[in-house]
Amino acid sequence: MEIIADPYQFQAWCASLDGAQALGFVPTMGALHAGHAALIRASRRRDERTAVSIFVNPTQFGPSEDFTRYPRPLEQDLALLGNEGVAVAFTPAAEAMYPAGDSVQVEVGELGERLCGASRPGHFRGVATVVAKLLQLAQPARAYFGQKDAVQAAIVRRLIDSLFLPVELVVCPIVRERDGLALSSRNTYLNPEQREAAKVLSRALRTMGEAYDAGERETAALLLIGRDVFASEPGARLEYLAAVDAATLLPVAAAGPGTLFAVAAFCGPTRLIDNAHIDHNGVYLL
Repeated sequence: MEIIADPYQFQAWCASLDGAQALGFVPTMGALHAGHAALIRASRRRDERTAVSIFVNPTQFGPSEDFTRYPRPLEQDLALLGNEGVAVAFTPAAEAMYPAGDSVQVEVGELGERLCGASRPGHFRGVATVVAKLLQLAQPARAYFGQKDAVQAAIVRRLIDSLFLPVELVVCPIVRERDGLALSSRNTYLNPEQREAAKVLSRALRTMGEAYDAGERETAALLLIGRDVFASEPGARLEYLAAVDAATLLPVAAAGPGTLFAVAAFCGPTRLIDNAHIDHNGVYLL
């Protein structure tokens, strides 16, 4: 596996592949876990080569968020990438991705102000800006993102469509612990009590799914069921629980294909997200 820190060298490496070597690209912020490994394996099943970036992007963190303490186990991450058969790891410094005088930003409009964007002003501007840079450097055939960050996936899809980028967005299913908690790099922040409380996110979504499977379609009723589950867990503070269109992130009144149920909550000081969605066949997927 090659390890490249310079953006121009990474760009040259990706451009050197001939047309028969389709490139899959997995952008990450490191602190890799089984969820990231699943994205890499999805790429390796379809693509001749897989590139992974490890970059803790400063522009998507607010002034009171966890940028300085975000886990950065680079040596451990690179070992995982090597074991998964990744061809190249891109590990740039912030100064390389945002050189002095760089003032270019990618605005995503109202889409970036919904759900997580409502409580994290500028977050999705930072996400869209860095993803645009990374996709321009790699120019992959496919880019792989996780369903856990469903709002981010909607932003990236809009970015790709709006800029006419020749890349296929592949969104892979959420990987969960046995007890239902969605894998996240931030799970390492949780103490045992907070870790136990965090299970309420998936429990609420699962209970809503049971009601949907039993025939309930009104999202107001489904959300009330989910909020009742949260009310039974004093160790979690609900930020939002919403039923929206997965593409526009606008609220929907009736659940059906394309509906996203998204949740954000705090367990102690740690903010966690999770979601479930209804696929094109009308199946509720957690």
